[in-house]
Amino acid sequence: MGLRINDTVPDFKAQTSEGEISFHDWIGDSYAILFSHPKDFTPVCTTEFGAVAQLADEWDKRNTKVIGVSVDGVEDHIKWKDDIEKFAGTKAGFPIIADEGLAVSKAFDMLPADAYLPDGRTPADSQTVRSVFIISPEKKLLLSMTYPMNVGRNFGEILRALDALQTAAGHGVALPANWTPGQDVVIPVAVDDEAAKAKFGDFETHFPYLRMTKL
Repeated sequence: MGLRINDTVPDFKAQTSEGEISFHDWIGDSYAILFSHPKDFTPVCTTEFGAVAQLADEWDKRNTKVIGVSVDGVEDHIKWKDDIEKFAGTKAGFPIIADEGLAVSKAFDMLPADAYLPDGRTPADSQTVRSVFIISPEKKLLLSMTYPMNVGRNFGEILRALDALQTAAGHGVALPANWTPGQDVVIPVAVDDEAAKAKFGDFETHFPYLRMTKL
């Protein structure tokens, strides 16, 4: 069965480029983003890891830890980080999980249980390991998305989604299409008009089921 929104994410121990971790302990009281890659030293993935490194201050502002996973070993991860840092022009301070045995990729349903890495493999053998998982401090899966190998992920959108998730959790609201911080939010249908007035003050009613307000 696949990993679904609001499921508790798998816990695991793994070697990383920064030493051994126990995943739930590593998350601690933070939000976490796990982003996966099918192989080290690949072009699109190098640009993505670079983008994550360049956003280090933004992750910190949002109490969010980031961690990569690739189905290669620690030695390759450490060497690859040199390329990532040269490309990004900044330090890649986050760990990269060594998932040579595919345990993490299978636990997060990125690969089937019977998957294996053949000799002389290429990224195509693990191409579905191209996912992003946003995880709450309670270790619940909040959001997941999977991209093909030839399309780089938009980490600006991942940052926006993280802002939306944290805003929704912090204020008990929902977020409309294309929302960015500072824009109007949606009042949940379960909150009646009287309670909405008490909580939010003025709001605009487009339809009985669509009311919007400022925070």
